[in-house]
Amino acid sequence: MNAKEFLKALDHIVEEKNISRDVVLEAMELALATAYKKNFDSKTNVRVDINRETGEIKVISYLVVVDDYDDGIESVDEEGNVTRIPPEINEDAQILLEDAEEIVPGIKVGETIEREVTPKDFGRVATSTAKQVINQKIREAERNSIIEEFEGKEGEMMVGLLAMEDARNYYVDLGRTRGILPKGEMIPDEVVTMGSSIRVYISKVEATTKGPLILLSRKHYGFVRRLFETEIPELVDGTVRLYACVREAGIRSKVAVYSENEKVDAIGACIGERGSRIGSILKELNGERVDLVLYSEEPAEFIKNALSPAKDVIVNIIDPIKREALAIVNDENLSLAIGKKGSNIKLASRLTKYHIEIKTLSQINEEGNKGE
Repeated sequence: MNAKEFLKALDHIVEEKNISRDVVLEAMELALATAYKKNFDSKTNVRVDINRETGEIKVISYLVVVDDYDDGIESVDEEGNVTRIPPEINEDAQILLEDAEEIVPGIKVGETIEREVTPKDFGRVATSTAKQVINQKIREAERNSIIEEFEGKEGEMMVGLLAMEDARNYYVDLGRTRGILPKGEMIPDEVVTMGSSIRVYISKVEATTKGPLILLSRKHYGFVRRLFETEIPELVDGTVRLYACVREAGIRSKVAVYSENEKVDAIGACIGERGSRIGSILKELNGERVDLVLYSEEPAEFIKNALSPAKDVIVNIIDPIKREALAIVNDENLSLAIGKKGSNIKLASRLTKYHIEIKTLSQINEEGNKGE
């Protein structure tokens, strides 16, 4: 392979693998140096220089200049005799200063004496030997490039293609790599089709010895948050703000929103005309219920709103320090306030960060009568 062919092949790799040209060249230089030592039984220091413009390859052998024996180590035996131990000299890789000065006058310790030793048939020999090392470096560089691309996307939502599955996971094609979507991170009871597009939340990005690990989820509460940001432009431009989102996947989510502009209906903006916006979100969530909650800086008001769909709720803040509250409802709204398997009150507590106790008016009256 001549220099022009080499550069052409190099540029093809750079473009195809989307990695740095310098990374590939450095991998080539390392591989060729290894190939030279192996094929030509070299014990000297060797480096390979590849001209970045012409593609010309040169093998350079060099000796490192070291100090003379006068700077050796003094050893004293039990009888007080002094023995000077000279520094170890590797004649294949080092040269004493006094010998180096005969070759290059004025040379200093630490500098090198170099000569080109490129064999005539080096290109043919080195290519086969270096191939495995180069491929390894390219794979490493590609993995690093993917990590750099995705590390900033943790916590974001992407659209991918369902590529394959096994007993525990789905594998989603995200372009340059595949993410792992555990079946336990799917929305309960949803059915998907191989080859179809799917929205996923990137919950974790990690570099491992086997390559980038990208974990995906549709069960994470962040998935709901990102869906709202995708479907509702007002959340992107700041007209409406999303205060918090909590979720019990497949059952219910609660999303607290508000607007600093009194003329803007935050909940109405999320619902959209004829329910178009919230409808798209519900469809993606496989029918999971979503409660839109108006956020308030007043804890009692916020808790009251968070207990939706229960109505006519009276909230008393019992202890603002311990964040404890009592919600009083009539008998007709008790089941709505609690929710299926306690889901509504649990989510309301998580959303408001208050421990909420629910009692009915009849229970309050009964307790009052007992106190008398």
